[in-house]
Amino acid sequence: MFVRIVKMSFHSKHIKKFEEIFESKKEFIKNSEGCKLLQLYQDKTNPEIFFTYSHWENEQNLEDYRNSDLFKNVWATTKTFFNDKPEAWSLDNK
Repeated sequence: MFVRIVKMSFHSKHIKKFEEIFESKKEFIKNSEGCKLLQLYQDKTNPEIFFTYSHWENEQNLEDYRNSDLFKNVWATTKTFFNDKPEAWSLDNK
């Protein structure tokens, strides 16, 4: 199992729109080959910070998703909402 954590920080005025996009696309992402879990978290002390946690069968499944039109379209919009550079971690589930 391969885990991907992405930290994103948004301008407050864009949070609602980001949540709407995530809600409308999450089932499509979950149905990507190899995706076993997708969750969204919001920081308790700073509501501008969000994390996505996704579990994948392997790294290639994530790369295939990242090269898909779905990802490219969602990311193109989402990154315009950021107030800081996103961070990402790739982890092996032990």
